[in-house]
Amino acid sequence: MADATELPDIATLPDPFMALSGDRISSKRQWRCQRQQLYWQVQHYESGIKPPKPELVSGRVKNNSVAVTVRHNHTEVSFNAALTLPSRGEPPYPAIIGIGASSLNNEYLARAGVAVINFNNNQVGAQSGSDSRGTGLFYDVYGSDHSASSMTAWAWGVSRLIDVLEDSGEGLIDASRVGVTGCSRNGKGALLAGALDQRIALTIAQESGAGGAVSWRVAQALADKGNNIQTLGHAAGEQPWFRESFGATFADRHVTRLPFDHHQLMGMVAPRGLLVLDNDIDWLGPRAAYVATAAAKEIYRALGVPENIAYSENGAHAHCQLPAHQQEVLAVYVERFLLDEPGNTEVMRSSKAKPEDVTPWINWSTPALTD
Repeated sequence: MADATELPDIATLPDPFMALSGDRISSKRQWRCQRQQLYWQVQHYESGIKPPKPELVSGRVKNNSVAVTVRHNHTEVSFNAALTLPSRGEPPYPAIIGIGASSLNNEYLARAGVAVINFNNNQVGAQSGSDSRGTGLFYDVYGSDHSASSMTAWAWGVSRLIDVLEDSGEGLIDASRVGVTGCSRNGKGALLAGALDQRIALTIAQESGAGGAVSWRVAQALADKGNNIQTLGHAAGEQPWFRESFGATFADRHVTRLPFDHHQLMGMVAPRGLLVLDNDIDWLGPRAAYVATAAAKEIYRALGVPENIAYSENGAHAHCQLPAHQQEVLAVYVERFLLDEPGNTEVMRSSKAKPEDVTPWINWSTPALTD
């Protein structure tokens, strides 16, 4: 990875189809390599490194909890996640892991036959101010000076939960039909978890703001025009959500040196399901999130699945409270990606942005990637 001082200035959204070699990709096979390059770029410059599966991951799935034990380098830690089984259907059930807790319509999920696993992410990677960097169970294993941000620690924890779901053998949860969600700061974490672990079938990032579905570049441009929107520099200093060097390296006028943006982070989820639920709160940056999601949709389009990503924001509801007008798009994504039922998932709805807002930010064309 190039030193940040050697990175070129890219004023618009970086071309997701341009390889580090300088050649544009043309096939789905090349996209797999491109995705892997993005995987390491995101960790190197923004999130910190997510370690691979530890030496030992064990646990058990009970009717009301998922217990996880990790042993690595002679250190052992354990954590539990609360499990709520659905009111209909038969095991093994699909499940949604709620980072922090699910802020979706959990009564609907229960009726639909989907279990909810609520994961106490703060226990694994703290987010109680900048002084909390390097604290939590993840850092008990890997050291307080590990490059991983708290969000990377959460993504690691989600992956360990999935390890237990795959290997526990109780037959309560179908590990091949697992989604992840979170709202606000935890929505940022849900998007990162979905991008870094390809076993996750459905990612639902709810009101994730800066560090989530929002484009860093678009947010900075809007802030420069006087809009009340969180930017990279502010978000990087609020909590240890990103690696320690991120804010100092790319804040403010340096944001255009970042070699990627969050349309590419969302594109790493492709071709799996991705639902971006948003709100019309200016600080959350719904316009910047719409632009980034529309650009990410071009990655999905290149892979032949533009219907697998959606953006929904229709305003006028409390933060982290799923409104009635988002229930339909939630249901169709859950039904399609966790319950294998058909439905119209082609949704791009916003009260704050329109398609023409996207055009100035994309100066590249979308290839039809061959098989």
